[in-house]
Amino acid sequence: MNRWLLLAHLAGAFVWLGGMSVMLAAVRPAAFAELEPPLRPRLLLAVLARFFPLVWLSIALLLGSGAAALGAAGAAAPPGWLAMAAIGCVMIAVFALIAFGPMARARRAARDADWAAVGAALQRVHRLVQLNFVLGWLAVAWVVLA
Repeated sequence: MNRWLLLAHLAGAFVWLGGMSVMLAAVRPAAFAELEPPLRPRLLLAVLARFFPLVWLSIALLLGSGAAALGAAGAAAPPGWLAMAAIGCVMIAVFALIAFGPMARARRAARDADWAAVGAALQRVHRLVQLNFVLGWLAVAWVVLA
């Protein structure tokens, strides 16, 4: 894999997986420990609103660099790359589901100050982020260990 493509690919993966790590291990637990509703969902919505554009950028980097690397390798692409690409496509679909499903519902509910609905939507976001986090590390493990 070309070094620039590898750099772009790793940058996308680091930002996306690192952001999920921070959300799951630090921001969300701290918000639940320190804030009461409606401050908690407001903070989480604000953080996610800033993080989601970075995820879209990461997806663009991952898709572009991955497609270029697979295209250059052709039939000689390692099996781990194909598995990583498949898992990556599932992750992108899950993120799109998050962005256009529960996250959109959370934003609408926040505009209406329906904090119970915001909380329910953010709980769904949390479960889907957990799924993507596991998938992301599965992809990394597969490509490194295959």
